[in-house]
Amino acid sequence: MSIRTTRKTVKFNHPFSIEGVGRVLPPGAYEIVTDSELIEELSFPVYRHVATMILAPAQSFQGSIEMLTIDPVDLTAAMERDALVVKGVPESAKSK
Repeated sequence: MSIRTTRKTVKFNHPFSIEGVGRVLPPGAYEIVTDSELIEELSFPVYRHVATMILAPAQSFQGSIEMLTIDPVDLTAAMERDALVVKGVPESAKSK
């Protein structure tokens, strides 16, 4: 089995939360790591999503970083909420 790992950085301008993390994370740049596995039965390369993780400040140790598994749909939702705050959309309009 061949695993491909990709990394990207996303920036949050406001405190945010992601389902499954269990706490509010501070604003800043976060590295997102995505693992995909090669489906070997096909005659052309196709990768299937395996896991998405975010590198976030550890809650218990100052200066430490932890890797938290997240759902990419939840990450997208958190990024969209942050973008709404940046554009000045009122809090009450976000849930509609």
